[in-house]
Amino acid sequence: MSILLDQINYPADLRKLKQNQLKQVSDELREELVNVVSETGGHLGAGLGVVELTVAIHYVFNTPKDKLVWDVGHQCYPHKLITGRKNSIRTLRKGGGLSGFTKRAESEYDPFGAAHSSTSISSTLGMAVANKLSNSNNNVVAVIGDGAMSAGMAYEAMNNAGALRSKLIVILNDNEMSIAKPVGAMSKYLARLLSGKMYFSFRETIKMIISSFSKRFAEKTAKAEDLIKGLVSGGTLFSELGFYYIGPIDGHDVNNLVQVLENVKNSKHEGPVLIHAITQKGKGYKPAEKSGDKYHGVSKFNIITGEQVQSKSNTLSYTKIFAETLVKHAEKDTKIIGITGAMSGGTGMDIFEKRFPDRMFDVGIAEQHAVTFAAGLATEGYKPFAAIYSTFLQRAYDQVVHDVAIQSLPVRFAIDRAGLVGADGPTHAGSFDVTYLSTLPNFIVMAASDEAELVKMINTAVRINDRPCAFRYPRGNGIGIELPNINEILEIGKGKIVRKGKQAAILCFGARLEECKKAAEILSSKGIELTLVDARFAKPLDEKLIMEVATMHEAVITIEEGSIGGFGSHVSQLLSERGVFDKGLKFRSMVLPDLFLDQDTPETMYKKAGLDSLSIVSKIENVLKSNIILAKNKNKHLN
Repeated sequence: MSILLDQINYPADLRKLKQNQLKQVSDELREELVNVVSETGGHLGAGLGVVELTVAIHYVFNTPKDKLVWDVGHQCYPHKLITGRKNSIRTLRKGGGLSGFTKRAESEYDPFGAAHSSTSISSTLGMAVANKLSNSNNNVVAVIGDGAMSAGMAYEAMNNAGALRSKLIVILNDNEMSIAKPVGAMSKYLARLLSGKMYFSFRETIKMIISSFSKRFAEKTAKAEDLIKGLVSGGTLFSELGFYYIGPIDGHDVNNLVQVLENVKNSKHEGPVLIHAITQKGKGYKPAEKSGDKYHGVSKFNIITGEQVQSKSNTLSYTKIFAETLVKHAEKDTKIIGITGAMSGGTGMDIFEKRFPDRMFDVGIAEQHAVTFAAGLATEGYKPFAAIYSTFLQRAYDQVVHDVAIQSLPVRFAIDRAGLVGADGPTHAGSFDVTYLSTLPNFIVMAASDEAELVKMINTAVRINDRPCAFRYPRGNGIGIELPNINEILEIGKGKIVRKGKQAAILCFGARLEECKKAAEILSSKGIELTLVDARFAKPLDEKLIMEVATMHEAVITIEEGSIGGFGSHVSQLLSERGVFDKGLKFRSMVLPDLFLDQDTPETMYKKAGLDSLSIVSKIENVLKSNIILAKNKNKHLN
């Protein structure tokens, strides 16, 4: 029963409570979080780990005037519960409901959308500088997870923040890396001491004394301060970057958190501050605490047992098929290396790691490094497979261009989560990889229409040794067909005809092929026979097959799970250059719409995108109808 939480709709309500009530609020908030996610699914462990931090921050700071940015946004469920969204929280990650991440359009308490990691320090530094330029005294707080701190962007921002001496508070939520461990009561005391007015003042006084005396004395005095800080350890790196370091502190002691945050808020210290809080992912819910991934991302589950409701499917996921196929190749080829960026489970590379621990590298949330690291391996004759979600590979595009493509290095990109991904929404959709990769010289870009094609593409990638390649595949399960052996490869740049017809042709690139087959059956029942092509390659195109199809049909339609500028654009360019449009060919390109689609079921999202079977039918009927109308008008003109 939530006695206190029921009274809290906004942080202003929380701030009316006495400090000794905050532990009860935290307990009630944690219980409600478990109840909510058991019904909606989503990210649970991260939120459980920041309950006390959430309560303490909103209690001490005057949000939303004081800005609070969560990094990554999947920590934000407790934050949403006490910032005006409690009554709609069970719409989380559903169509028309709340986003699973922070989102500016959703609430004034979300000053920055964060669904990709390591952006909080850069964004809050921008806010802090804006405050200074506008003579505002509002506080700016970033909460960044230890995993997010593995990305170079976080350190670029910290380096800049230290140089600018901006008023910025960064809270490092350390729940896994164990940069340092708390040491009981002494740690609490020293954290309060280091964050208190006396020590801030003492430190500035020491600096003034140092500047007035000899270098030798200065060195000794600095060492004395380092000795004090060394008792709580971990702060050297952050101090060197220009941050005033406080910690480590217990991130689940809400009263101590409040005192430390109050000290920092009220200090006259100029420059950025980093508070190092130790938390436990999954805190307070036993099944999550015992789980290896601390219930990072879960489906609906039974609260008592922790058992998750698994979708029933008789087919394997594309992710698992990729991993198991790669393992088969690696058993025969010692040059094959696995690489991922903090997503070994999500990409299936944990399967590869169990079999080949010495040949698997999880580099953390550092996609830029992952790509160039793979390029370095490729220069020495190894066969790196970089398994990265489409949306995360965007973060490393410069490295893909300069370090891989220009040098024509045979890095193999396994692009998971291609296309629309459902509940994670637009920030995690794989919408742009076909466009941003197929523009690059020296690249081979493939898309699997089913799991058997995925296996063939992996087989093919193993044998490509003169240039980079990428193969994309969707989230979810395959269609349930027999898999080929690992020796069956594709001819580079060659598609295949799946079905032959006369009036119109579909060139399908990727996993919309099954919807195309459904559309073909519907049109066949109406007397319209289609040719259906599984294009396989966006680069290089199968120019011979495309020209044959274009010259034998009234209309050609390309279909892909990607944005404008991808496969369809390249086909259009080819047909234009060959003068096919001058001969009356009708051409349409079906791509994702020019907007970011909010979270929903994948089926609903594809329907909204106009890439389901009925939309395909409608498109083809309209194209052929326009041909009939054009022909009639031409005959009238001739008569």
